[in-house]
Amino acid sequence: MEVTVSLFIFLLGLAFIFEYIDASLGMGYGTILSPLLIIIGFNPVTSIPALLFSQAFGGFAASIFHHKLGNVSFHTRSKDLKIVFVISLSGIIAAVIAAIISISIPKIFLTTYIGVLVLAMGIIILGNFQFKFSWKKIVGVGILSAFNKGLSGGGFGPVVTSGQIMSGQGHKGAIGTTTLAEAPICLTAFLTYLVGRTIIEIKTPVWNIPFADFGKTMFSPELFQWELFLALLIGSVIVAPFAALTTKKLNKEKIHLILGVFIVVLGLFTLVKTYILK
Repeated sequence: MEVTVSLFIFLLGLAFIFEYIDASLGMGYGTILSPLLIIIGFNPVTSIPALLFSQAFGGFAASIFHHKLGNVSFHTRSKDLKIVFVISLSGIIAAVIAAIISISIPKIFLTTYIGVLVLAMGIIILGNFQFKFSWKKIVGVGILSAFNKGLSGGGFGPVVTSGQIMSGQGHKGAIGTTTLAEAPICLTAFLTYLVGRTIIEIKTPVWNIPFADFGKTMFSPELFQWELFLALLIGSVIVAPFAALTTKKLNKEKIHLILGVFIVVLGLFTLVKTYILK
């Protein structure tokens, strides 16, 4: 799909809006923007890696401001940084395993499962249940959320953010750690997806072709649409300070209510997209 100047600005605005929601509440960028790009007319082959790439750098940028504004502490040996490492490491492994499993499982089962899971977590948060912090719960959250990501490409942010709160992590800390933890997983998924699609496109043994030809195929317009990448990247990065400031300004009660409602909406949105907007 050709990207005009007006469409470029529109895409930049969409990335700004949905990364603002994602970085300030810990979820929503890929879940909402992915189907919108398809509706606009972009091929998932080019839109998925663009989303993953922009979300990785948008998450890194937002994490810096979350740290500077005191929403989280990413100092060496801080609990928040340990949570990021636990979720990221367990998540990368789980995502790889899930990607292999997803080949033989109908997509409708996966999206239904994630929609119901996210909806249930939103209801639990709105019920204001209190839980004691546990590292075992955090590991479980990391594995479950990344497993979802590997299976269907979504369901990471809502599960990690709500799961941390249910595991005893503070609301602002849950948002900040989710924002940073998702970045390396998105970057890993981006590289894996781009290389995998390149191998499929070549349709010949990879070892027998020149490396330059492999690179040309990888960054060809059919797989790597730089205008889309650039628009989403700029929009998702420049919004970082505003999103972190929004998180800082919200008190615990407001965040609790907003997160609960938003997670429920995302759960319902996932189910509607699965059965009505398919």
